[in-house]
Amino acid sequence: MKYSMIGIWALALFTFFSCGNTSSQQEEGKVKIKGQLENMPSGHVILSQFTDNRPKVLDTLSVDDSGKFDYELEVDTPTFYELNLFGQRSVRLALLDEDVEIKYDLNSPSSLEIIGSQDSKEMLKLETLMDEYQAQVNNLNESYYEAMGNNDTEKVKEIQSQALLLESNQAERVKETISSMGDSFASLAAIGLLNPKNDFPFIDELVARLNQKYPGTNSILQMKQQLDEMRALSVGQPAPEIELPNPEGEMVKLSDLRGKYVLIDFWAAWCKPCRVENPNVVRLYNQYKDKGFEVFGVSLDRTKEDWVEAIAEDGLTWTQVSDLKYFNSVAAETYQIQAIPATYMIDPDGNIIAKDLRGPSLENKLAELFD
Repeated sequence: MKYSMIGIWALALFTFFSCGNTSSQQEEGKVKIKGQLENMPSGHVILSQFTDNRPKVLDTLSVDDSGKFDYELEVDTPTFYELNLFGQRSVRLALLDEDVEIKYDLNSPSSLEIIGSQDSKEMLKLETLMDEYQAQVNNLNESYYEAMGNNDTEKVKEIQSQALLLESNQAERVKETISSMGDSFASLAAIGLLNPKNDFPFIDELVARLNQKYPGTNSILQMKQQLDEMRALSVGQPAPEIELPNPEGEMVKLSDLRGKYVLIDFWAAWCKPCRVENPNVVRLYNQYKDKGFEVFGVSLDRTKEDWVEAIAEDGLTWTQVSDLKYFNSVAAETYQIQAIPATYMIDPDGNIIAKDLRGPSLENKLAELFD
């Protein structure tokens, strides 16, 4: 079942990349990885390289009785690695032309120190940033599930507001951290901490800059292609047409609502967060419909019976369409919908002006537009 819990960009892991050939300015050479470990348990130190976003084991490193290890790598292009320390701690490294040394006491999780490779130091900053965020996300998710189980809609709204603020603050922290990195290729990993829907211009500019510094790098070229595919749905672009049948079987077009501010609302009867949000949309629709606000509901249901029953139960009086193909809906594919609820706000000229508005963010946007 696909749906978003509380509308926050919750990422548990970094996104890593393998890279291809770079320009002739990148000198081939060897990089040394050294370490000093304290309070070692039994086990192994395993070195992996990230290839196609997955770690590929390269070698098991020899560690002497004093906790020292020394390893040499051939590195001729920006590459991400991981050191697994006895299954207790993973150390992520970004290596190109600088040696790196790791110091760590396995009895003290906060003792990790990285010396040398500046790109690897940047990775440590990202890891710390992500760990703090993930802990906050986990706390909110626990509260959210509890509120959903108790059908406490007011608490759900409160948690949504907290989540939106958390997401916004985290995005700013990530962008500040990326900006502080300069042209470090470690910022490739940081991109995975941003929501491309909300931060498309920032990511687009960053990838363009990295492409100049590391031309021909496969991961950057792949990301550029993904961004090009997303560009058509970025803020400021014309909203693609949707033409699907309504419950009566009549074909309805999104463009039929041209001249009004329209919320394209992707939802489904089976999606509990969607159903929880519906009363909020109903309230705001009734408040602003006479001022030029419309909703264009696109259901990702599988059966007409469930779809129509949910429309009646939730009192949804605006335009509703569906081809009853779940996430294979032509509209879902056009708008790259991977989870619901999902929304796009378009202006009277049919251009996208905002995304993923719901709860307080939708209310605030409508107040901005009409009040």
